[in-house]
Amino acid sequence: MTTYTHHPDTHCNADDMFHVAMPWEIPAFSQSDEHVPEKDPHFQFVDSATRAILMGFAKNRRVYLYGPHGSGKSSHIEQVAARLNWPCIRINLDGHITRADLIGRDMVVMRDGKQVTEFVPGMLVWAMQRPIALILDEYDAGRPDVMFVIQRVLETQGKLTLLDQNQVITPHPSFRLFATANTAGQGDASGLYVGTQALNQAQLDRWHVTTELGYMATEAETQLLQRKFDSLPEQQVQRMVTCASLLRQAFEQGDLTTLISLRTLISWAENSLLLNDPHEAMRLSFFNRCDEVERSLVSEIYQRCFDVELA
Repeated sequence: MTTYTHHPDTHCNADDMFHVAMPWEIPAFSQSDEHVPEKDPHFQFVDSATRAILMGFAKNRRVYLYGPHGSGKSSHIEQVAARLNWPCIRINLDGHITRADLIGRDMVVMRDGKQVTEFVPGMLVWAMQRPIALILDEYDAGRPDVMFVIQRVLETQGKLTLLDQNQVITPHPSFRLFATANTAGQGDASGLYVGTQALNQAQLDRWHVTTELGYMATEAETQLLQRKFDSLPEQQVQRMVTCASLLRQAFEQGDLTTLISLRTLISWAENSLLLNDPHEAMRLSFFNRCDEVERSLVSEIYQRCFDVELA
């Protein structure tokens, strides 16, 4: 198998680039490649999550980032990688990802015009041999047999033994491992995240850094939307963010079962521009997926913010 030797060849100051204080400079690549995520110039970094992610990149710590849907967990990691020119890929650990998908399997391939059987590495093995930041999305929804494959790799210098190949894979020095999840690994009591499960405590213990990323404060969300959608009226953006905040409060109090995420808020803003109608955009982005019994409450909250009836 090919081994890659590419390493970070420059450094950046965390305070200058991410506006967070770190006691050391952050290694980075001077050149980009096809696996480096596209940079979002309007992205709003959250200090606590950014520090944790920078520990992962700079000091090879395994970082577990959890929080509600649409809060920007994977995007945070990708946007840090984008600014460091660090190649980054994501694997969604849904129920269809198997052990063979991660480790690899024997496959029939064409070599010099002939069919031969050879081992084709899976995504985990492929990434481990390269200077790549691997994000395991929906980590708390992974199948148990798949999770045990990952467990050994969680050690800082974790090597992976391929029994079928009599080979030991040593991680590339610039390989980094991250995980995102909706829960802290203790299971989901809210009922929002069907398919998640309690994680093995021995595996959770192997994550060096665990941090939570919730939704942004009202002021930060307002600033983000204003930068990202500068053609929207400032008053409309402020009302949208206030409405989202009130809807989240209703969810926390148990009055709503549908949670409006930052992702939904951005979709609402995008649809507002497309339709030139924030009210119809709200119906299409959030209102229509709410329980019919709860729509009257959503409409009441919306009317308090926009003085317009949704229902």
